[in-house]
Amino acid sequence: MDPYEPLLSLGLAVVAGLLVGLEREQSAPADRFESFLGGARTYPLVALAGALAALLGRHLGASVVVVAFASVVAFLIVAYVDVVRRGADRGITSEAAFLVTFLLGALAVSPDVIPQVGRRVFTVLSTAVVVTALLSSKPLVQPLIRRVSREDVVSVLKFLIVALVLVPWLPDRNFGPLGALNLRVIGWMMLLVAGVGFVGYAATRMLGPKRGLAVTGFVGGLVSSTAVTLAMSSRSRGDKGMERPAALAVVLASSIVFVRVLAVVAFVSLPLATTLLVPMLAMAAAGFGACAVLYRHAARPGEAEPLQLRNPVSLSSAFEFALLFAAVLAGSKAASHYLGSAGVYAAALLAGSADMDAIALSMAEMAGGQVTLPVAATAVVLAGGTNTLVKGGMALVLGSWGYARIVVASFAAILAAGGLSILAVWR
Repeated sequence: MDPYEPLLSLGLAVVAGLLVGLEREQSAPADRFESFLGGARTYPLVALAGALAALLGRHLGASVVVVAFASVVAFLIVAYVDVVRRGADRGITSEAAFLVTFLLGALAVSPDVIPQVGRRVFTVLSTAVVVTALLSSKPLVQPLIRRVSREDVVSVLKFLIVALVLVPWLPDRNFGPLGALNLRVIGWMMLLVAGVGFVGYAATRMLGPKRGLAVTGFVGGLVSSTAVTLAMSSRSRGDKGMERPAALAVVLASSIVFVRVLAVVAFVSLPLATTLLVPMLAMAAAGFGACAVLYRHAARPGEAEPLQLRNPVSLSSAFEFALLFAAVLAGSKAASHYLGSAGVYAAALLAGSADMDAIALSMAEMAGGQVTLPVAATAVVLAGGTNTLVKGGMALVLGSWGYARIVVASFAAILAAGGLSILAVWR
């Protein structure tokens, strides 16, 4: 054993305690007499106590660590009871940090637990950083918690059960007509799309109802650009000043879709994502260019009313997508088998009118096998075109004329970019 190892391990414990202690010092309440447990000196001492107990435990047995830990717990109980007796209102965050700091100190001098010195140093310091980040995150976490509904929590828990318990046990074999379906693949695709959508949904909840319409379009595009189109179309009626801001939200949401689809496809088929790189980015760039013009000429940025987006990780939404994906995948394989490339294009045009993710992932599954990469990429672009046309139709039917004119003109630029970029796919 390195003769300097105990000294270095004790120093590691002090550093870990100092990280936590500095944060507690900064977060100290104004009335320290009532509820201040310790700060930049106390926590390093607690970590050092844990380290010394573990160091003595190497020769005297693990009972030394147990007794030391019990002593710290007893001290915390006495301190907590005394504070509560005075009528102070406080939680147990600092007490929990106290115990974690003690254990980090013990871990720092425990080569039997983590033999490699480098790995032990990394584990102790990274844990201390995580603890410090959690302790300092209260101003950010509490507003977020207030925006999270019970239904959101229940939906996420149900979804995690599906993701961690159900999907890994689904059979990994093909079945159905032409062997088109695979329950394991369908399950993973469902999780992938819902996960991407949840990023946008969580962003909408964190940002709150007073976000600008541009931000609404950005995060809404990760969840449902169709929902954004429906909401903004109705809002544009009766308020001429809102036509440009509402159109900006719709065009931005519809442009984000192409980036999102490209990212999702890359998880499943990197060759297809590479083939789609030029058309997807070209369509997104055309949309972003239109957004830049709209933003510069918008009369006012506009505040967004709460956007009614469904939680994409709810079981109902997830299973709806699973059924849609299974239908699109089976239909695409049948069309390819019996009708060739023309059948694939027809299936893409039809499926794209409802959902772009399903046909994009279906093509990612078939690319390089049942269909060539250029055919699969062209099908995804066609689906994107159909999806854009449908949203343009919604804007025309449901929105004001000024708003619809802006949206349709912007969508025309997107479609033109997509049509021209297909040439890059077939070069």
